Amino acid sequence: MRLDDLPTTQGAAVAEPAVSRVDRPAPRPVRITRAEELRLQLADEIVRGQLAPGAPLDETEIARRFSVSRTPVREALRQLAASGLIEARAHRGAVVARPTLERLNGMFEAMAELEALCAGLAAERMAATERAGLEAIHEELRMLSHAGNPERFHEVNERFHNAIYAGSQNGYIAEMALATRVRVQPFRRAQFRNLGRLAKSHAEHDRVVVAIMRGDRTGAANAMRAHIELVRGEYEIYAVSV
Repeated sequence: MRLDDLPTTQGAAVAEPAVSRVDRPAPRPVRITRAEELRLQLADEIVRGQLAPGAPLDETEIARRFSVSRTPVREALRQLAASGLIEARAHRGAVVARPTLERLNGMFEAMAELEALCAGLAAERMAATERAGLEAIHEELRMLSHAGNPERFHEVNERFHNAIYAGSQNGYIAEMALATRVRVQPFRRAQFRNLGRLAKSHAEHDRVVVAIMRGDRTGAANAMRAHIELVRGEYEIYAVSV
């Protein structure tokens, strides 16, 4: 899966770090697949409690419900199993599950450290055009936080974090961060429904962006780590309310 990035639309130029490298062309946004759409839909229903723990998930029935073949259904269920939201049982189909608190905490802990690492590297390595692109996404999120649209905010939030992964200039770490975020995504997505969460999330992002623009590796890493820890807390608040 390729990482998203935006072209420059605003922001002052920032001096390039004293590292000789060739700028990579900005990758184009990737269209969401049918399997991904199914995964998000089913994950929302599980996290919201519309699909209760122990409920069976029949591939044929899901395919009929969403008017798709069983292939994207199978892939969506595989991804949900990786998040701990379903239990895939050999020869017996899949059932709804919930990850243990220990596993959920472990996923968030790994996510916090990987994203902190990306943010710190991005503070040192991001090109001027990449920094301007990050600022443009950050501004878009500011407007969406006022609009109060959690679904759209989530979509642009993915681009925000992708831009930081790409800015780390370390493809291997970026791949690990993205793979971990896919597993944690249903829980990160749910917390945006908390009252006032969009504005808080943008304020947390602002601390990350300011540190990156200053070239402050330690500050960017600490701000991002604190952001993910707050995301985990917000999800716990959401989980209690559903």
